[in-house]
Amino acid sequence: MGWELLLRHPDEAPFLNSLLDSSLAGTGRPLTAGFPATTATSLASVGTGLPPGAHGLAGYTVRIPGDRRLMNQLRWQPHVTPRTWQPYPTVFQLADRAGVATFQVSSPKFQYTPLTEVALSGGLFLGRLPGEERMDLAADQLAGNDRALVYTYYSELDAMGHRYGVDSDAWRGQLMAVDRLAQRLAEQLPPRSVLYVTADHGMIDIAPQDRIDFDQDAELRAGVALLGGEGRARHVYAQPGAEQDVLAVWRERLGDRMWVAGRDQAIAEGWFGPVIDDRVYERIGDVVAAAHADMAVTASRREPGESGMVGLHGSMTPVEQLVPLLEVRR
Repeated sequence: MGWELLLRHPDEAPFLNSLLDSSLAGTGRPLTAGFPATTATSLASVGTGLPPGAHGLAGYTVRIPGDRRLMNQLRWQPHVTPRTWQPYPTVFQLADRAGVATFQVSSPKFQYTPLTEVALSGGLFLGRLPGEERMDLAADQLAGNDRALVYTYYSELDAMGHRYGVDSDAWRGQLMAVDRLAQRLAEQLPPRSVLYVTADHGMIDIAPQDRIDFDQDAELRAGVALLGGEGRARHVYAQPGAEQDVLAVWRERLGDRMWVAGRDQAIAEGWFGPVIDDRVYERIGDVVAAAHADMAVTASRREPGESGMVGLHGSMTPVEQLVPLLEVRR
């Protein structure tokens, strides 16, 4: 639910858009999601208060240091020890230790995932399937505790965007549902409480003709050991000794449509935040490529599911990076 997408759809999201209007006491403003603008990275940033270079979830898929495999940080495959991969406490754990009643109200399928453990754990997880039940339960926890921190999450809008695109009726229908859910929760807020509505990233539709298939492009594959990240935010891991050659080819081929940098340059320019933990350094690609044009580098054989998605995200363009921060106070 990107900031720009929200502004484009006032009719589908009248309540959320009303929070942007200062004449109605709205305080809405945009935030940057951080790079890459992808779910696992952003949820870890929300949950720890740290940038990707510190918490270490630096992409959709990244290389496991000392290994020849990629790790999918959303699905947590292959499995690595969660608290070794991301050792910092979450804000929910810190709040719980400080005596604040802390809750995550989300789909039951997320309760025991490693991503939840490293990014969102702390206090009590309350699983509910219907979105309306999540909103009602979140309001109940706020009302039933003197001091409370409640997190609730709704993923269906993202799913419709990936499958059908953000220019689809299916996505617009889900945005209408999100708007109703946010209003439902806002109307139930008890006194002395505040609701913040935000998102993990925006999204952009990429047409088939604007995609380069890495698996069918021998020039881009030359010297590459592993292709990580996702279509609009690639981590490229070179074979030993081929790092500079891979960087030169990707710049030559894609430099007019993507920001292409070597690992050290991307770190120095702050792509992943001001500090890179030692354990995170080798998770970042030898080459990092982020699309600034309406295009993507997909991989039909390696990533058959992802390459078929209509809506994509990950890069540093405003439509992907900017997300709303909307506030309701009681």
